[in-house]
Amino acid sequence: MAEISRLPSPIQEAYEWQYQGTCRTVDPETFFSPDAERGPRRRNREAAAKALCNVCPVLAQCRQHALRVQEPYGVWGGLTINERAEIISTSRRAG
Repeated sequence: MAEISRLPSPIQEAYEWQYQGTCRTVDPETFFSPDAERGPRRRNREAAAKALCNVCPVLAQCRQHALRVQEPYGVWGGLTINERAEIISTSRRAG
């Protein structure tokens, strides 16, 4: 579960960027894996999600949000949970 203390305040302006996300027009299953999904199927789904992220006008805001709140599931800002965990871990070791 995401740590809610890291979430922005519950005002519309803090989440306004989400209205411009390419993901709003796509099946959410593209970004979130079923429980039993593994191997090539998972990698292919994640690659499809990342391809959508790469053309998204709010990629930077999405990525920043996902790293700040440590989103625990799915592809956010073009990063998988494992990629986000590595970035967070690296920044903690460096900081």
